[in-house]
Amino acid sequence: MKLSRRHFLRLTAGAAALPVLARTALAQTYPARPVRIIVGLAAGGGTDIVARLIAQWLTERLGQSFVVENRPGANGNIATDAVVNASADGYTLLAVSPGAAINTWLYDKLNFDFLRDIAPVAGIIRVANVMVVNPSFPAKTLPEFIAHAKANPDRINMASSGNGSSNHLSGELFKMMTGIKMVHVPYRGAAPALTDVIAGQVQVIFSAITSTVEYIKADKVRALAVTSAERADALPEIPAVAEFVPGYEASNWWGIAAPKAAPAEIVAKLNQEINAAFADSKIKARLTELGGTPLAGPPAEFGKLIADETEKWGKVIRAAGVKAE
Repeated sequence: MKLSRRHFLRLTAGAAALPVLARTALAQTYPARPVRIIVGLAAGGGTDIVARLIAQWLTERLGQSFVVENRPGANGNIATDAVVNASADGYTLLAVSPGAAINTWLYDKLNFDFLRDIAPVAGIIRVANVMVVNPSFPAKTLPEFIAHAKANPDRINMASSGNGSSNHLSGELFKMMTGIKMVHVPYRGAAPALTDVIAGQVQVIFSAITSTVEYIKADKVRALAVTSAERADALPEIPAVAEFVPGYEASNWWGIAAPKAAPAEIVAKLNQEINAAFADSKIKARLTELGGTPLAGPPAEFGKLIADETEKWGKVIRAAGVKAE
């Protein structure tokens, strides 16, 4: 049977449309079973809190369970490796934190390249750190702190939740941009580090607003500045570091990613649903309680944030000689 050219072209066009129709149908029926969101840090931390908040929202919106699974270890690398090697079908997602950008430079050998192997889905929230000192510390303002530190090089102990953590690198960037010298004291977690600042065992920490604001309100620590580019809504009376150190900015940020080959239609659907959360009054209130601002936008915008942060912290890590513990 000889096909006419018109008939042949019609069949060819129909065949070419089949994959598109199949992907569209897949997105329309997604999710058809529970979805895992893997968190690379312990339960109760900022990444876990944000992941559970958005998991509950997606569960209610899409009618299937979005289950948070904690796989702590290697500063989040174990979780990332699991997602990179999972089926790229949208049923295994990753809760992304600043560690994604930091680990690229902190670890010499990784089984993945984050920017190459992960597909950004959506940003969720950005939260500043706040620079706090023990109330007995002689400096009451950031300029006074800088002057005191310059007059007393290497006599101020700076606590952090560990080498390469967000609060550690916030401090290292501050040191680089002000020319001061402080001794870094790493802890195994933000809670014990902050506890020792309160007790006066160490003098200063750049701690997430989320975990610090109640101690500030109770006068257990003195806030000197927030690390966001502008003042934070959660602490409007506290100046930004950038008001005294132009160009300084450091913050925590969280979002969702998927394996690189995840269907674009599913990524788009998840992005749309996550962005819809920012218009919900309960979600907005919770994000405000966490001291952050929403990271609404398309997947590419979240991908650019990750890439920019990777480049930024790479410079700090190399200059400060930071190594993984």
